[in-house]
Amino acid sequence: MRKIILTTLTMIALGATTPARAQDNGDPTVYVAGYVDASYAAKNQVASLLRQLAGAAHNQKDLIRFEALQRTSPNNQFMIVETWKDQQARDAHMASPQRKQFQSQVEPLLIAPIDDRLCLTTSTAASKFVPITSSTVYVVTHVDVPGANRDKLLPAITAFAEASRKESGNWRFDVVYQKNRTNHFTVFEGWKDQKSNDAHELAAHTKEFRNVLTPLTGAMYDQRWYRAI
Repeated sequence: MRKIILTTLTMIALGATTPARAQDNGDPTVYVAGYVDASYAAKNQVASLLRQLAGAAHNQKDLIRFEALQRTSPNNQFMIVETWKDQQARDAHMASPQRKQFQSQVEPLLIAPIDDRLCLTTSTAASKFVPITSSTVYVVTHVDVPGANRDKLLPAITAFAEASRKESGNWRFDVVYQKNRTNHFTVFEGWKDQKSNDAHELAAHTKEFRNVLTPLTGAMYDQRWYRAI
């Protein structure tokens, strides 16, 4: 499998000691997985606009994290990964002049509208303090099960997240669910390097999770690798 090479030297500066929150529906934190599909000829322009947007967003109130990522292959696909204090903070960002300018500039360069998926906490924990280097790995996975299987999946995906956070080299492992499709989940992973990510892919708890998921799933296991831009 391909690995995500994160090139930014930004520190992931969120506390490492906060305990995980499993299926905390009272948590107002809003997570966004935004899928951006550029025309191949315009991918460099889109990358530049995303860098500008990320820089502007980091100055906004109540932002927890904001990352712009480029898929390793095909490299005309991007992601905007956002975490906000609450829906009001995210709404303020969407109404900001910087976001509106980005939307107007990027839309002519895309082959489809930006697919923003607003999500809430299933099982999350504060990321560790890790320097993002050329060896860092970042993985985003979409997990879709039929609605009747959601409650069957929750214990398995929560246990999977908790076990994965204990692995050597892991700095982020969050599971969230989509607000308007609560049987759709997104898994955000961060790994120190390729070696640690490879070990995770072969770990017993990873295999066990996929053994549980396979008969429950409603779609292919959509796992993608990106690099920071």
